[in-house]
Amino acid sequence: MYILGINAYHGDSSACIYKDGHLIAATEEERIRRIKHWAGLPIEAIRFCLDDVGIGLEDVDFITVSRDPKANLTSKLIHSFKKRVSIKTLLSRGANSMKIKGIGEEIAKAFNLDFSNLKAEVQFIEHHRAHMASAFHISPFEESAILSIDGMGDFTSTMRGTGKGNKINVIDNVTYPHSLGIFYTTLTQYLGFPNYGDEYKVMGLSPYGKPTYADEMLKDIILLKPNGLFELNGKYFRHFKEGVNMSWEGGSPDIESIYSEELVKKFGPVRKKGDKLEQYHMDMAASIQKVSEEVIFHLAEDLYKKTKLKNICITGGCAQNSVANGKLIENTSFDNLFVPPAGHDAGTATGSALYYYHHTLNNPRKPYKAQPYTGIQFSQEEIEAYLKERKIDYIKVENDEDLYEMVTKQLLDAGVVGWYQGRAEFGPRALGNRSILMDPRRTDAKEILNIKIKKRESFRPFAPSILKEYVHEYFKQVDDVPFMEKVFDIHAEKHDTIPAVTHVNGTGRLQTVEKEVNPRYHALIKKFYDKTGVPILLNTSFNENEPIVNTPEHALECYLRTKMDMLVMGNLVVSRTSDS
Repeated sequence: MYILGINAYHGDSSACIYKDGHLIAATEEERIRRIKHWAGLPIEAIRFCLDDVGIGLEDVDFITVSRDPKANLTSKLIHSFKKRVSIKTLLSRGANSMKIKGIGEEIAKAFNLDFSNLKAEVQFIEHHRAHMASAFHISPFEESAILSIDGMGDFTSTMRGTGKGNKINVIDNVTYPHSLGIFYTTLTQYLGFPNYGDEYKVMGLSPYGKPTYADEMLKDIILLKPNGLFELNGKYFRHFKEGVNMSWEGGSPDIESIYSEELVKKFGPVRKKGDKLEQYHMDMAASIQKVSEEVIFHLAEDLYKKTKLKNICITGGCAQNSVANGKLIENTSFDNLFVPPAGHDAGTATGSALYYYHHTLNNPRKPYKAQPYTGIQFSQEEIEAYLKERKIDYIKVENDEDLYEMVTKQLLDAGVVGWYQGRAEFGPRALGNRSILMDPRRTDAKEILNIKIKKRESFRPFAPSILKEYVHEYFKQVDDVPFMEKVFDIHAEKHDTIPAVTHVNGTGRLQTVEKEVNPRYHALIKKFYDKTGVPILLNTSFNENEPIVNTPEHALECYLRTKMDMLVMGNLVVSRTSDS
């Protein structure tokens, strides 16, 4: 049975293929189109998945879509009537729903096929049920509480429930216009970060401030309710009355400003993009982060009281808040937390397929397997042919140990290395296959990276990839963190050892690396450890203000237009040193 799962006409559009319940391929459209958070119909991602598996659209049994136009229809109508939502907004929503309903025909048309001649059935899965399945059905838990939180999907912003075996049970939800994701986005815009997906910048800025305004926000902006849920104070948000349009002209998602004049009156002038960041902005960022954490802990602790389960899966766009994830176990009664590699909307492509295969069709779940590497890959021969075509000088290193030795030598010489290996990651984070690497012991690493490649805000941290067996030596909390999904406290005595990956507040967003999951990346870090006594590499995504590189062409072009010192693709090394 082949299931094609898609997230379409929504930010972070994506596609995946499952064969008899096994994930074979998954990727985001942005990786191919080279437009961040690409929204629309993910035809190129679908094409990649079909080609990777070696099948055609005519071989697909089910197309699952992580949207259901019929979900919460009554709530939508009541809200539109009560709030007198503008005609413009209603027309925009209606057009989007029509696109979703006709998605099978649109996909077939893109492949020059007649949908009526295909065997594929289109199944619409409610957005948050898809989120929940994307986490629980791939988790190591037989039974778990599940919490899905984001901006909004199918008129719901938060859904709570449980998973047991192959079934998911929904307990309750928070409906639009109340939304933690919208709260965070609104204040992100207020702080002068207007682009879709900029929330992570506020998270990175927050340790530089104090949560001075958190209490006031929890009193008046976002309110915790006795039933374990929350609600927004509508006067501070435009979407309550006016509606807020989201467009994706050319594939790039764009959302209108959500903050109201009341919010500006309360907190002062909006920071314009590019304006200097003052301490006030840092304190606001700290307050936004603190409030979001309190809301998440409130939702989770009440869910524990309702279920008495020791395991929890968190998913949705707010599950990308790795700072909150790292604190959840200490601030709730849960013992174990699982966050999927693609908790954001792209992950709903896999979630829609999983929900239909396991929950609806009643097929048993597969054994747990960390599987973030499901994107495109190229053979050594293909990469070499491309370098020859481009007339690029390179060294072919036949022995893996010699390769790790060469790369480590470059890292020890203050080098910046582009590490391009195997299959691309599915999800927002580079996990050692499409990564830029550096020595974490350098106090000047951030400056070097920003001068040579990243050209990004100085307050944003870089991540430590650490051999799993040494986590306890460097971090106060010990856990499996394979997808860089949690921020933990670094032992104080290690701050000076790894300054490049220690944030201003003494934390790090770690990735635990296992030999069984990524043997080449593990071996490289091990070689660095043998040379330095430090089992960590600085890891940041392989890109320059663009989606993470996908192909050898993307990797080479990024290398050539930046001042990266070395590019390693498989066992082929391109370097700026004179001997290559």
